[in-house]
Amino acid sequence: MTELQHPAFECERRVHLDALNLTVELYRHLKTGAQHIHLASSNPENVFLVALRTVPQDSTGVAHILEHTALCGSAKYPVRDPFFMMTRRSLNTFMNAFTSSDWTAYPFASQNRKDFDNLLDVYLDAVFFASLDPLDFAQEGHRLEFAQSDDPSSALVYKGVVYNEMKGAMSSVPAQLWQKLSSHLFPTATYHHNSGGDPEHIPDLTYDQLQGFYRRHYHPSNAIFMTYGDIPAAEHQAKFEQQALNQFEAQDIHIGVKPEKRLHSPIRVEDAYPLESGEESSQNKTHVVIGWLLGQATDLEAALEAHLVASILLDNSASPLLKALEQTKLGQAPSPLCGLDDSQFEMSFACGLEGCDSEATQAVEALVLETLQEVADQGVDPQVIESSLHQLELSQREVGGDGFPYGLQLIMTALTAATHRGDPVAQLDLDSALVSLREKTADPEFIQQRVRELLLENNHRVTLTLRPDTQMGQRTARAQEEKLAAIKAELSESERQAIIQQATALLARQEQEDDDSLLPQVTRADIQPQMSYTAGSHENLGAYPLRAYGAGTNGLVYQQLVVRLPELSERQQHLLGIYCLCLTEVGHGQLDYLQAQLRQAEQVGSISARVSIRSNGTDPQHTDAYLTLSAKALARNADACAQLMHDTFEQVRFDEHERIAELIAQARARREQSITGNGHALAMQAASAGVSPSAKIAHELGGLEATARLIAIDNGNREPTQLAEFCRELKQLHTLMQRAPRQLLLVGEQEQLDDYRELLGNIWQDSQEHTTDALSLPPVQRQIHQGWLTNTQVNFCAKAYPTVASDHKDAPALTVLAGILRNGFLHRSIREQGGAYGGGASQDNNAGAFRFFSYRDPRLSETLDDFDRSVQWVLDTDIDSNEIEQAILGIISSIDKPASPAGEAKQTFHAELFGRTREKRESFRARVLEVTQADIKAVARHYLQPDAASVAVVAPHGAKQTLQSLGLEIKTL
Repeated sequence: MTELQHPAFECERRVHLDALNLTVELYRHLKTGAQHIHLASSNPENVFLVALRTVPQDSTGVAHILEHTALCGSAKYPVRDPFFMMTRRSLNTFMNAFTSSDWTAYPFASQNRKDFDNLLDVYLDAVFFASLDPLDFAQEGHRLEFAQSDDPSSALVYKGVVYNEMKGAMSSVPAQLWQKLSSHLFPTATYHHNSGGDPEHIPDLTYDQLQGFYRRHYHPSNAIFMTYGDIPAAEHQAKFEQQALNQFEAQDIHIGVKPEKRLHSPIRVEDAYPLESGEESSQNKTHVVIGWLLGQATDLEAALEAHLVASILLDNSASPLLKALEQTKLGQAPSPLCGLDDSQFEMSFACGLEGCDSEATQAVEALVLETLQEVADQGVDPQVIESSLHQLELSQREVGGDGFPYGLQLIMTALTAATHRGDPVAQLDLDSALVSLREKTADPEFIQQRVRELLLENNHRVTLTLRPDTQMGQRTARAQEEKLAAIKAELSESERQAIIQQATALLARQEQEDDDSLLPQVTRADIQPQMSYTAGSHENLGAYPLRAYGAGTNGLVYQQLVVRLPELSERQQHLLGIYCLCLTEVGHGQLDYLQAQLRQAEQVGSISARVSIRSNGTDPQHTDAYLTLSAKALARNADACAQLMHDTFEQVRFDEHERIAELIAQARARREQSITGNGHALAMQAASAGVSPSAKIAHELGGLEATARLIAIDNGNREPTQLAEFCRELKQLHTLMQRAPRQLLLVGEQEQLDDYRELLGNIWQDSQEHTTDALSLPPVQRQIHQGWLTNTQVNFCAKAYPTVASDHKDAPALTVLAGILRNGFLHRSIREQGGAYGGGASQDNNAGAFRFFSYRDPRLSETLDDFDRSVQWVLDTDIDSNEIEQAILGIISSIDKPASPAGEAKQTFHAELFGRTREKRESFRARVLEVTQADIKAVARHYLQPDAASVAVVAPHGAKQTLQSLGLEIKTL
């Protein structure tokens, strides 16, 4: 019989969780005290994570830079970049590293046992035996270089991957807002500081400080190992012991976060953020946020009560606080910070507005406090409490895995409790706690009392006003220039030479060819012969085609109404994004939007609409297009879910003009905020917009063009007559949708599908014939040369070339080519040498576009040149079979990456909706495995020709002249 644990470990506790169908096992390493939390499941997608408590005392980004540098070589694997090299030698389904505000974690997942063991070996060595080469610190963290690296008479500049990453991250106003609020909510705790690193403070970090932080924090006595899947805990522990733990002695380490000292009275603070706005006015761009510090996140009872209060106040537009924030004229939209944060040692709650006048602080504060007082005095409808409890239950039951692997989602749920020495089992087992919470809410004054205690009577409250400053960016840049000039003036000749020598040595290190045979790898022989496939029924439900899938959904049901898009005018096409947004956010039938929102919260976990426009796999110029209305619900609410979807689509109201204006303003704010976090994808969309209809409309509905049009619509609907006309257009568009052919999708537990079918059949009984012509988009073939100016400190560069769809014989080679370019050239030139946070290439088989990109990039024209140089490199270089195999492994792991059971079913349905049958997907996968060097060079030569390239760049306003010099059309957001 297999031992339940390795002899080097003791078992502290085992608990089976019926709701999650797994067993939580808690172990402790006898010698070092390292904790091992194992989630034993039958799932073959095994997950590993090792976390270290990291509690920085400044904003130099030491924990973040250490996370990067630790992955740059170790004792057993003395190669320059084992982490990146393993990404292409693996069939992983997830591989990354995270730095949070008080922990650093190194997770991966794989369905292949050999691959899992390979990655575990590399990760354990990287974490506990990192090389921490000074040159890696200079590359990943920060360094001084001369602008002309070998010319000491040129200006000094700061370089470094994390330095540029954080310049990009802190370009986001919500990120600045959160950091500034935290600095006041936490005047003494580690959260006062920017754990990722403030670009102004990152250069203060020394290599010796990095090493000291590593020695203290990266020790097994401060480590938490977490695993999930069907590999037994004892097997994991044998690896931990053999490859790491037996080489350490216990240390008296107790790293943790101390409780914050409480404020004795609320405070108001004011700060500024840089607005590089060009011609744009800074009026009504102030943020006003109120934050409260609450209790410890490890107190499950208190945490659930805080979650319930936050949900009651902010869950949907009918919630009292969100309703007040959405309806007020004091700001453009509720703040992106609205909600409860329980990821840190002590929880915090925040709410407020963005898009305010600079003098609105007192009025916003009064609005919030008056609303809270009203809740405390009058209470809330029991129906609202029940709907919030319903949402908590649903989130506990849902089996995830469509973003992170499901096992990693569960591990991350338990991680906060584990790092703060709480109970990870309780964090995962919410069923009994939810029963207790429901009992408490039977007291009609329970919520009123919690609102008083948590918020109204809580003096640890900070009101932050963050106003725009159009000169702040220039002052900051000037201050840095003066600082660097002063440093340069003080340099001795030997120090100047040392800077040059470091740059030379780093370049040589980046150019060196490491012996990658030192690293383990999987091969094509380890690839499963076929991809997994989720089969569904093909049937009719009355007048509607139905696809039904049985899946392990843990008591949830997923329903979709899928409508083929009818022929639409160009104007109507441009309205599709706003139409989808409004469809589920306005009223229906006799219900206004507030009543509709409450109905949704009571009956479903979510309801949303989206448009999908894709090529058919044969010709990128030919597209199919569908509207999908989706909802998910607990099994007991399957009937209510179906009725809600029916009523939403058949009885939607576009007569709530003020509500629609609010939705547009909120959507505008979200889009403007998201640019710096998603700039590379937006740049690629813009560059690809000229290659095919699906690429063009993706840019118009979800890209930078969509943001520009949303701003224009928001600005243009200020008069009642204009707004009324706009709403009339939405209603006309919906009328066309209602006449179009439709079908249904159903996903649920196999044994309940018959009941669900009957429910759907009773509700969707429309006998009307739906035969409108399908949307037909004209061919698109033009080059794009655009520079988009926005409020950012870094660049996002993209190039795109027209290619082919997935069924074409060249599509697999183009897909492999992207991996070859990334692995062999772009990672080194753009990230390591150029200092960008990321860069690469991809073949988009839907759009028929081959795309280059860079992410949070300090360079601009040089990166565009590197894209071109990479093409010449692949044509001139003899690419060996191992490099090709590594690129193929990455593609296959992406194709085979599992989703949640419901996600697998939905993905299969929508792939087949657009003609991507099982046979076609299997064929593409098989053809990828057969790609040769000759194929790669042939497609690079044929498709990646300089005169066919389109270019799009997202850049700061100060880059306008550079963009113009490159011949780019200037667009301003």
